[in-house]
Amino acid sequence: MFRWIINKFFPRSEWLFAAILMAGIFFGFVLYAFYLSRAWSYVSDKPETCINCHVMSTEYLTWLHSSHARQVCNDCHVPHENVFKKYFFKAKDGLRHATIFTLRTEPQAIIMKPEGQKAVMNNCLRCHAPLFAYIERKTGNDEAFSSRACWNCHRETPHGRVKSLSATEKVMVPLPGSAVPMWLKQLMK
Repeated sequence: MFRWIINKFFPRSEWLFAAILMAGIFFGFVLYAFYLSRAWSYVSDKPETCINCHVMSTEYLTWLHSSHARQVCNDCHVPHENVFKKYFFKAKDGLRHATIFTLRTEPQAIIMKPEGQKAVMNNCLRCHAPLFAYIERKTGNDEAFSSRACWNCHRETPHGRVKSLSATEKVMVPLPGSAVPMWLKQLMK
């Protein structure tokens, strides 16, 4: 049984060196792409991660000067029901963003998908629950917040009204460091 699997999936001895070489080159490119894209940073909650690709500069800048600047992007944009759901959402959304950016198909105006809108709405309700409870006690209306999205009234929280790449002229955000490894910089000198 095992011999059949080995014979089926491993190359004959005369092709073994070429197969190992090709696999090494392939995995080398995968690791280099992982390094260039700063893929490890997407596991963190750092807001600077969102500007690894330049299309999020406007969102970063408007968030930085908003009332929500003490919160990180994931506090609002990622589900918080459990760890699995959080990282599954981040992986799925991140792969979509990476694909769009790699293929250079990013839109001028960034608009959240329905799944992202649901996560943001749930997080608004989660963070501001004490305020909602207070208002419900005072008004006696327990359905006041169930019919509309928070951003219907709070359009400018936290990213402002502006939603395009050209909207915030001369955006000054922290630039990611060089993607060229130090050993290659030394070699180029």
